[in-house]
Parts: sequence; structure tokens; C-alpha cells
Amino acid sequence: MLTGLEERVILALQRDLEVTPRPFLEVAEQLGIPEEELLAAIRSLMEQGVIRRFGATLRHQQSGYAANVLVVWRVPAEEVTAVGKKLAAYREVSHCYARTPAPSWPYNLYTMIHGKTPEDCTRTAARMAAETGLADYQMLFSETELKKTTMRYFKEGEQ
Repeated sequence: MLTGLEERVILALQRDLEVTPRPFLEVAEQLGIPEEELLAAIRSLMEQGVIRRFGATLRHQQSGYAANVLVVWRVPAEEVTAVGKKLAAYREVSHCYARTPAPSWPYNLYTMIHGKTPEDCTRTAARMAAETGLADYQMLFSETELKKTTMRYFKEGEQ
């Protein structure tokens, strides 16, 4: 069972957070509670497993990046973690994750690269390949953005 405060916290957190130095302070003010109380409630919800993670959605077109590409890499299984950390460190990369390859799809590491142009993305992927020694990769350019929404668990005014 969630407390009334926990429900209000979840309702507030399922909205987009503003990009500010202290986004949780703004949420706390909206809820009429001190920031420390909000953070304690979030920690408690995380400890209970109600909140498992926080995610961020990059709206790359709004941030000055007109192009993006999902680069799929074939990495030896024993190197996935180390290589993943290297690739994730590039400032052009917003996502980096490992997946179990399928028999007809041997790629096991994925990176989302953002750039001002498709050529910027291609150059970044080539630089990443050269610096890691990875030669087996494919670039899958985005053509259409289909969905970027936040999960909703409670509706406004719902008890």
C-alpha cells in the first residue's frame, strides 16, 4: 500500500522534470513539502522497489542535434563490459546497452549516437571503431520518431 504522500510523489515524478540545477526542489515546492522530505520519499520508494530507476529522454531535435544513429556492434562476449564503458563515455552517445545476440543477428552491443548531421554520426562511429578496434558494426539511422512518452501510473485527480 502506498501512502498519500507516496502517491503524490509518483504522480509528480511521472511528469517531465524541468532541466534546472535542482529539479527535485521544484517538484517538492509543487507538492508543498521540503526538498529533503521529497528525496526521503523517493529513497523509500526505491528501497521498496516501487521506483526501480529514473530515465531521461533526449529530445535530440530540440537540443540542436538533427541526426542520430543506432550503431550495433559485434563484440567478443568477454569484452562487452569493458568496451561498453568506453563507448558510453563518448559525449555523442546517449544510450549504450548490451543484448544477447540472436542466431541471425550477431550484434550484442548497441549505442545511440547523436550529431548535427548524419555525417557527424558516421564520423563518430568510425572514430569509436578505430579507438576500440571493432570492425564489425552496422549503422541504423533514424527516419521517424515514433514515440517519446513518459509512463503514467496515476491520473490527475485519481484517488
